[in-house]
Amino acid sequence: MPVTVRMLSVLLLAGATGATGAVVPPLTAPYGSWASPLSAENVAAGGTRLDNVRVAAGRVYWTENRPNEGGRIALMARQPDGEVAEVTATGANVRTRVHEYGGAPYVIAGGRVFYSQFNDQRLYEIDGTRPRRAVTPAGFRYADCRELGGQAASPVLVCVREEEVPGGEPRNAILRLDTAAGGPGEVLYGDSAFVAYPRPSPDGRHLAFIAWDHPNMPWDTSRLMVAELTPAGLSNLRVAAGGKDEAVLEPQWGEGGDLYFLSDRTDFWNLYRLSDGAVRPVTARAADAGAPLWSLGQANYALLDGGLALIRFGVAGRDRLAVLELGTGRLRELDLPYVRYGQLARLDGRHAVLLAGAADGPRSLVTVDAGSGAVAVLRRAVSPAALDSDSLSVAEAIEYPSAGGRTAHAFYYAPRNSAYRAPEGTRPPLLAFVHGGPTADATPEFSPAIQFWTSRGFAVVDVNYGGSAGFGRAYRQRLNGNWGVVDVEDVAAAVHYLTAGGRADPERTAISGGSAGGYTVLVALATTDVFRAGADYYGVSDMTALAKDTHKFESRYLDSLIGPLPAAQAIYDARSPLNHLDGLHVPLIVFQGAEDPIVPPSQSERIVEALRRRKAPVAYLLYPGEAHGFRRAENVIRSLQSELAFYGRVFGFVPSGGAEDLHIENLPAP
Repeated sequence: MPVTVRMLSVLLLAGATGATGAVVPPLTAPYGSWASPLSAENVAAGGTRLDNVRVAAGRVYWTENRPNEGGRIALMARQPDGEVAEVTATGANVRTRVHEYGGAPYVIAGGRVFYSQFNDQRLYEIDGTRPRRAVTPAGFRYADCRELGGQAASPVLVCVREEEVPGGEPRNAILRLDTAAGGPGEVLYGDSAFVAYPRPSPDGRHLAFIAWDHPNMPWDTSRLMVAELTPAGLSNLRVAAGGKDEAVLEPQWGEGGDLYFLSDRTDFWNLYRLSDGAVRPVTARAADAGAPLWSLGQANYALLDGGLALIRFGVAGRDRLAVLELGTGRLRELDLPYVRYGQLARLDGRHAVLLAGAADGPRSLVTVDAGSGAVAVLRRAVSPAALDSDSLSVAEAIEYPSAGGRTAHAFYYAPRNSAYRAPEGTRPPLLAFVHGGPTADATPEFSPAIQFWTSRGFAVVDVNYGGSAGFGRAYRQRLNGNWGVVDVEDVAAAVHYLTAGGRADPERTAISGGSAGGYTVLVALATTDVFRAGADYYGVSDMTALAKDTHKFESRYLDSLIGPLPAAQAIYDARSPLNHLDGLHVPLIVFQGAEDPIVPPSQSERIVEALRRRKAPVAYLLYPGEAHGFRRAENVIRSLQSELAFYGRVFGFVPSGGAEDLHIENLPAP
């Protein structure tokens, strides 16, 4: 059969040689048009996410999402003999909507599995081969459960519960649940707007948890609560740490009744110990051991035997893993081939199991020996089509000057594909990625979505603008009062830095982001002349409408990012992209889930309709059944192909693997 350009590139990537044994030289083709072995279908298939790691009776449990099964999440287990199997039945979707972002959707107690089923949010019990049993009624959501005690036949749980309130905000509480009796559970504490991390002491006599209230987010101000746990409920409840200008996370009970937790009281999240009523630091590094609590169940350290712990620290966007001596605070960093760690859980006295992400391959579930540092891989996320080492773009950490004398951070990825080279004297198009949150972060962990672009001849810059996590509290709070300003300035400065250095084409610059990142996309396009195109994934166009329409968890987030209403109404108006349509003249493509409860479709529809009325270039893709973030493989595929085709039309190249039927309204013919 004839060898097409795509087939030839695959052969070259595999090291194909000609009849004489000579290596076939790379093809010369414009940046952006390179054929890649990494298709949109590969990226969607490689979207499997390992999460929510737990250990019980020597078995390791975790969740995996299934993009090709409608985005459902399956519960998996690995037996001590190495056998891996799904615990839940086909069709089960192990996902909670507590805080809408969920997390920690199951628990193992009394040898049984209790998990949240996404479609009705009830807790279900799985016990051997018997049919699953609904434990809780409809109208409530459950997450972050722990076993409290009880007989094996009827384990008692302590959980975070969110009660649906028709016409009002959900009510959040810590509750005690007798799984044999069922029902909604007994409220132990319900006096704060939000709660997390209910952790009973090993003897069952005390309970620790985290609480915070509007208008705070848990990474701004939260409290560590400790109480005695009695048959009648909680007594002697007190605030053990946290409060104004301090965010606490992740309480864990250690030996002898000591309580460990993370606090950012000295700018960075470090480990502290509550012992005999006094709080003392265990570690003191200029590095974050924690991260913003967007989803429940975050686990950044594991307590082991012999006074040791395994703990992760983030340094300039890259994670380190260390063995910690709890008594002295001494740290021994492990030299491991990973750049991202999470979901640490004690496996036994010497080993922890955790998720580890590398710069050059998919995330893995691994065990780590705290003594030797030895690593064993238990499970790897599904890998898309392989890229050879000469076609893999590895993140380069960059620091660069931004407005007001600030220094900002990003990861730069150069275009790479061993089957191609660009014409002499040309520069690649630059795609600036803006993460969501906005209190999230960009990491150097391998991303099939980034490689999708770099292997086609795009340069990518993934920006950790002011407000991003992983650089301490002060850096995180740069965005307070300045959302739509500092983030835009830092992303624009990254583009200036790279184009001035000859690493990207200043006439072919695009910006892409989702959720809060989508908002930054719209503001950047409306208020700067840096970008020539933009891709907005479920972004915010009207700030006042967002403050009124969004869910409880983020309903007061804008108080800190912009200002409280109604006093700050003028700032909301000034920061809303919908009020800056004169500046929105470059082509824009918008993607939106029809069932999004966090950024409702009206946010996208308003900006699209406004641009249509102005005859501005715009494309709009609305996905029925999708919520916040796309989970279905067909929608991930369509989005990537459409975004690629969009840039091809705007920047004047013919992409390989783009959506041929993409319609861009009001875009002049090339």
